[in-house]
Amino acid sequence: MGKILIKNAKVVNENKILESDILLNNELIVKIDRDISSDNAKMIDVQGNYVFPGIIDDQVHFREPGLTHKGDIATESRAAVAGGITSFMEQPNTNPQTTTIEKLEDKFTRASTTSFANYSFLFGGTNDNLEELKRLDKNACSGVKLFLGSSTGNMLVDDEEVIEKIFRNTELVISAHCEDETTIKRNLTIYKEQYGDDIPIKYHPLIRSAEACYLSSSKAIALAKKTGARLHVFHLSTGIETDLFRNDIPLEQKRITAEVCIHHLWFADTDYDTKGTLIKWNPAVKTAEDRSKLWEALLDDRIDIIATDHAPHTLEEKNNVYTLAPSGGPLVQHALPAILEKYHDGIISLEKIVEKMCHNPAKLFQIKNRGYIREGFYADLAIVDLNDSWKVTKDNIAYKCGWSPFNESSFKSKVSHTFVNGHLAYEKGQFSDFRNAKRLTFNR
Repeated sequence: MGKILIKNAKVVNENKILESDILLNNELIVKIDRDISSDNAKMIDVQGNYVFPGIIDDQVHFREPGLTHKGDIATESRAAVAGGITSFMEQPNTNPQTTTIEKLEDKFTRASTTSFANYSFLFGGTNDNLEELKRLDKNACSGVKLFLGSSTGNMLVDDEEVIEKIFRNTELVISAHCEDETTIKRNLTIYKEQYGDDIPIKYHPLIRSAEACYLSSSKAIALAKKTGARLHVFHLSTGIETDLFRNDIPLEQKRITAEVCIHHLWFADTDYDTKGTLIKWNPAVKTAEDRSKLWEALLDDRIDIIATDHAPHTLEEKNNVYTLAPSGGPLVQHALPAILEKYHDGIISLEKIVEKMCHNPAKLFQIKNRGYIREGFYADLAIVDLNDSWKVTKDNIAYKCGWSPFNESSFKSKVSHTFVNGHLAYEKGQFSDFRNAKRLTFNR
């Protein structure tokens, strides 16, 4: 790779925007200064565009192994790089599920030859794999995932005694999908009695209700306080849940943290009329009031991370009747352009976007030498043109499934370049075939 000199950048980093150059040497950032010169470096003049640290997405489903007709590590990491995402943490509900150390290492082996972005994987906790979990080294992967509500590839953990033992027996961050299964089943029965399998999609947020979310998340938080476990609640979707989290201490001191996803910040229940099952997620997209409260909690730091929950399915699968249409949708390519629309709307600053999508995931999961633009850190960078409008079309969608919930949406901002460990992996619509991704390592 050698040396690359990025000239005339506006660097968004650590709550500042500075005009600067950045010198890369092989995998690392070696110098950040106002006016760098280097005779033997390849120069890229970004002409005043913005440079972000590479985004770290703490929740994706890349479907490998076993569900690769929807997506795989190669296709979805490639799409992620087009969206400025340089590192991802993939979830365990594949086929087979990632619930043994052997299956976890199999994923790492696959990613080592196929991934375009840096990678780690979450180990799945179940009702019966506690002993395997105890054997897991704290630096082996990004963390543990518990499905406290059922979702795609049902890994529901519903034995309360086992859940408490898991909370007591790992030093890793426990990331939890929180929805109360009893409440969901009761609600689903009511609507199935009325509509059969073809339940109108508008009832999805009433079936997977705010009550179901709050009951589960509040119970998980109470257990974390009781046991001292390190709990991270994935994909908040309701306003009422936001009051369960603190903003009076720094992230590094928090034992209980939260994440919100792009779709819960963008869509509301009125969008079911036009988007239908394409925006069917678990937890469900809820009301505009919920969305507003999620934004409020994100901006006042009760919510710590923005992620995607990227979860591709084929259009054929999504176009089924309600009970057969799977939940989830592809998002990694369009997450950053979508959140930048909210910057253009005056809702969130560039500095806060970088904090929530780059710095905080690195802090929360204790990722080594990533998430910031610092000398000596890996050169994971996303260059963004805030004034290059474009429309999402079938022709420019990189997901294997071939569709996006943002199809035909127009964005004002575009990712022009993405560097992964100092390698220019993506440039103005063109992908490099060379893979320079690495397994994420941790400071634990």
